[in-house]
Amino acid sequence: MRVLIAMMKHETNTFSPIVTDWARFEEWGAYFGEAALEAYEGTGMPMAAYIELARARGAEIVTPVATEAMPSGPVTADAYERMAGAICDAVKEGVDLAMLDLHGAMVSEVTPDGEGTLLQRMRAIDPDLPICVTLDLHCNLTAAMMDNCTALIGYKTYPHVDMYEVGMQVGRILFDAFDGKVDPVMSWGNVPLLSQTLRQGTDDEPMKTLIHMCKEAETEASVLAATVFGGFPLADMPDAGTSAIIITDGNREKADQVRDSLLEQAWSQRENFVYRHEPIEQAVDRAREMADSDLGGPVLLLDHADNCGSGGTQDVMTVIAEVMRQGLEDVAVAAVWDPEAVQEMCAAGVGATVTIQLGGKTDMPSIGEQGKPLEVTGTVRTLSDGEWTVHGPMYTGVRVFMGPTAVLDTGKMQIVVVSLHHEPWDTGVFTAVGIQPEHKRYLILKSRIHYRAGFAPVGKATVTLDGTGVTTSDNTLLDFEHVRRPIYPLDLINEPR
Repeated sequence: MRVLIAMMKHETNTFSPIVTDWARFEEWGAYFGEAALEAYEGTGMPMAAYIELARARGAEIVTPVATEAMPSGPVTADAYERMAGAICDAVKEGVDLAMLDLHGAMVSEVTPDGEGTLLQRMRAIDPDLPICVTLDLHCNLTAAMMDNCTALIGYKTYPHVDMYEVGMQVGRILFDAFDGKVDPVMSWGNVPLLSQTLRQGTDDEPMKTLIHMCKEAETEASVLAATVFGGFPLADMPDAGTSAIIITDGNREKADQVRDSLLEQAWSQRENFVYRHEPIEQAVDRAREMADSDLGGPVLLLDHADNCGSGGTQDVMTVIAEVMRQGLEDVAVAAVWDPEAVQEMCAAGVGATVTIQLGGKTDMPSIGEQGKPLEVTGTVRTLSDGEWTVHGPMYTGVRVFMGPTAVLDTGKMQIVVVSLHHEPWDTGVFTAVGIQPEHKRYLILKSRIHYRAGFAPVGKATVTLDGTGVTTSDNTLLDFEHVRRPIYPLDLINEPR
């Protein structure tokens, strides 16, 4: 048995000014052949689960490519073909099964549906090839994805701490189908709801109930898998939005029933999927009150509108400037993307006092904003190569590359400055550069929900700060051109169909 196992992942923010070329994938890690196998075997990723299942069968494992890029703008034609072409070439050489670790919100210069187009190409080469797919909870599910695979599943957690488990689940379905033990029947649908990712945390309502419904459905005999996708609203493409997909063992009626119940529940909660804003000055003041109370710190301050994990530039200084203006002390920041500032600090050396124009190097034309650096004076506290391994529950065992990294200490604030974009979902973003986050009074994190994977046990409270950036939850700032209409909340509709 020859089993194709591959990873091709990107969450595309079509409003992001950051170019997603092949170099962008290489920054995170782009591996081919045996190197792909070595990079992800034994990690907490879906690809690792696939490898384990294939080895248990004594299969020959073919790993044409394993690559991921931090969310950013549309994937270039060249980068897309390097990935999709490698996978399709492996199919042409002949395999018995294909197991794919994808995202579900990839928009490319050549297609608005990167995953669906890949699956169509694979099916055109081998129409009968059994294919399973894992997708992110932020997948924008399409007909092309559904029509061209055998079994498809999504994560049930945000932050995504169950990637390995869902890989195991759908991988077993595929092998059982190959052995004739089950007959996978998939039923899917969507509702016109452009849910905001800041409202999709699976420990919070309204997603919490939807995930519970999926898990309850999976306890029923014929239901092999149940998934609800919150979708990724910052990918301006026709199918963006909320969807569900059910796999049963030959039971179409049951699959349709579970699908409809999930979609009806999601639609009934549409108002709760919209984030409500608060003036940033008020939110920072509230954070101070929390830290000054018996609660203590660290209080987590979320700079969610500049989250590189959703395509933000990670160099907007709005939140940092306001925290400085209000005089908060004992603050650590992860992280500001500014390769130029890192080089200035490297040249100055550890212990030097420097005044730099920090951040604000990137214009954001999609929201009418120009980069605005912030003049900051401080001591160069740490210099690092920015490489470390994740030990937390999300991306466990994966090597992180932040590029040359420096810590600028202003006296009241320690700012981690990186050369490659990285969302702080693990405390390693601080500990790798000598900062102990649990002892800080405040932590500014450029993150939405993924921060919870590493920082939920650390933080005493969380305050969301509505700063500036292309991962804003303010729909009035975004010019949607391609998403299907009408769709809630862009259109205040009362009926889903």
